[in-house]
Amino acid sequence: MKPLLKWVGGKRQLLPQLRRFYPQTFDRYIEPFFGSGAVFFDLFSAGRLDGHDVVLIDSNADLIGCYEAVRDDAAAVAAALKRLAAAHAADGRAHYLAVRDQRFNPLRESRRAADGRIAYTPELAAMLIYLNRTGFNGLFRLNARGAFNVPPGRYDRPKILDRQKLEAVALALASPRVQLVWGGFECSRDFARDGDFLYFDPPYAPLTKTSNFTSYTAARFDADDHARLQAVVVDLAKRGCYVLVSNSTADEIGALYERSASAHAAGLHAFRVPARRAINSKASARGAVEEFVITNIQAPATHTN
Repeated sequence: MKPLLKWVGGKRQLLPQLRRFYPQTFDRYIEPFFGSGAVFFDLFSAGRLDGHDVVLIDSNADLIGCYEAVRDDAAAVAAALKRLAAAHAADGRAHYLAVRDQRFNPLRESRRAADGRIAYTPELAAMLIYLNRTGFNGLFRLNARGAFNVPPGRYDRPKILDRQKLEAVALALASPRVQLVWGGFECSRDFARDGDFLYFDPPYAPLTKTSNFTSYTAARFDADDHARLQAVVVDLAKRGCYVLVSNSTADEIGALYERSASAHAAGLHAFRVPARRAINSKASARGAVEEFVITNIQAPATHTN
């Protein structure tokens, strides 16, 4: 089961490594950086979440609003996507810019509550999915004013409406045991207890000053945020939760987990695993890299610390 949205940092390519660390048994499943939800959908499609409560958290109000609309009325979202796809076929670039600037941004702003939550309609969800499918590299990026400003991509035949995928995602999210939460990663402390399994997939720390892809929303995820996240992960590990974290092998992440006395005391181990860099402005800069998988779950014998 594939994610509905393309998302920078999506974990489909890392799933073979992450699966090796899934705990055999656990109580609830909690994902504080839901994003495209690759791990959730992987666990769901394998039946690993049957009989489990699930809490899916993300600080991106658009993302949560879109998933709520898909969950609640997938048929209406599909109908709106069908109309968008037909118009895109006539003049893709012009249609993309018109949808982005004249429809999507004004409508999402009009639906925003005082606390920042956005009450997505099926039409608004369809526009987000359309822009995600046809925009440059599937990015979600906001400018300083909070407006979506990703330029159009160059795709000959983008698959704008995938009805089967849309219905499968709606079915997974509509389970009475699945809860969507708009909030920051720290609210996972309010849900987690001994025996729960949490997967953290934060915006990766950049390996170099020129490779910073942490700005998914108007606010950046910086070194202080990574330090706050480490404190949450350590706390949850001490509670008896099963925790799994993915991140880059940037030196600041190594200092927080690989060379950290508090992380070691909580039973956390940092494993370096092979992965592929999927996003870069230059195709030549994409390719094999190492990433951290950090966990207190018993490591497979084939990995070394």
